[in-house]
Amino acid sequence: MGNSSSSLKVCTDHQGGINWLSLSPDGQWLLTGSEDGTARLWSTADSQCRGHFQGHESYITFCHLENEAAFTCSADHTIRKWDVMTGQCLAVYRGHTSIVNRILVSKDYLFSGSYDRTARCWSVDKEKPIQEFRGHRNCVLTLALYSSQDLLQDSEEEESEEEKLSKDFLVTGSTDCTVKVWWVSSGRCHQTLLGHTGAILCLILDAPNRELFSGSTDYTIRTWNIVTGEQLRVFKEHQGSIICLELVNRRLYSGSTDRTVKCWLADTGERVRTFKTHKHSVSALKYHAGILFTGSGDACARAFNTKTGILQRVFRGHKLVINCIQIHNELLYTASHDGTLRIWDIRPLCKRGKRRLKKERSLQGRSSQKGSLSRLFNNKVGCVVHQEDGREQETVELM
Repeated sequence: MGNSSSSLKVCTDHQGGINWLSLSPDGQWLLTGSEDGTARLWSTADSQCRGHFQGHESYITFCHLENEAAFTCSADHTIRKWDVMTGQCLAVYRGHTSIVNRILVSKDYLFSGSYDRTARCWSVDKEKPIQEFRGHRNCVLTLALYSSQDLLQDSEEEESEEEKLSKDFLVTGSTDCTVKVWWVSSGRCHQTLLGHTGAILCLILDAPNRELFSGSTDYTIRTWNIVTGEQLRVFKEHQGSIICLELVNRRLYSGSTDRTVKCWLADTGERVRTFKTHKHSVSALKYHAGILFTGSGDACARAFNTKTGILQRVFRGHKLVINCIQIHNELLYTASHDGTLRIWDIRPLCKRGKRRLKKERSLQGRSSQKGSLSRLFNNKVGCVVHQEDGREQETVELM
């Protein structure tokens, strides 16, 4: 069993639950969005609160942090942009007619999804709505974005000149049980992915493999070919809604209301491991240095060895559900509905994890070298070694 761990610091500045936690690309800042209608900026160097963003008229549902700008969306139907250094509100994006659930920032564009059944695209600098995506019959809960340069360059589909000029596609998941793919340039629906029988709660893209994974309240995860829209696989062993997904080295981790995390081979859909011991829903996942960190409705975070599934540490101290986790410089940050941000030292765990990964890579290298020597020897005597190569590759993948 894992050992309990106490936090290095507890940040109690918020007056309401923390709904989301975002880390800046350079790792210098954290942003928390809260039920109290404010966002706060935290320095990862000293864990001090360096900014307090006020202006929303209702609770903040989600937040996103760039190096110089912060973005928040709210139940007040708006999105706001903030200057990280001054705390000044730089822009207010108005147009949605209900709660804004999610935002996504890409270069000069801001994307949003709302309970008003639409997603929208905005010009970040001009507060200008560029596109509206209409077609869902219910709330838009989750978003993803990809470029045609990454995923469609080998497509043989017939395309209009307008579509050929377009590079970006927006993916939306809704409580109407569908996933939709939209041309950003025209706002037109490119594909509707049908198969789920429950709300879509989470999406994750694997651009190099042109695959999209969707998690739903129907207890399944589905994999789609993002080019053709074809459903490739269905992951069926969960006994509750899929709340969160994490994809690492073609291993898919799924957190569920059934109190477990499952690890799947993304290429085949085979379940290879189940992580238990949670006493409530698994609400957050993060992989780091061979360790899977989880946040749960039982107010605890946990660390599991991803190879063995063994629980290595339990992080206790929160009083309510952990909504989000981040990791930076071998510190674990957990944000909870109890209104606190907690910081935990995970250096001992990370050192062990890195030693294990280094050892595994060394063993893989020796196995590969052994296979090369065997091939040289067997080639001299005319033996066929395809089976040996196959075993070596399988061993590498399982490590």
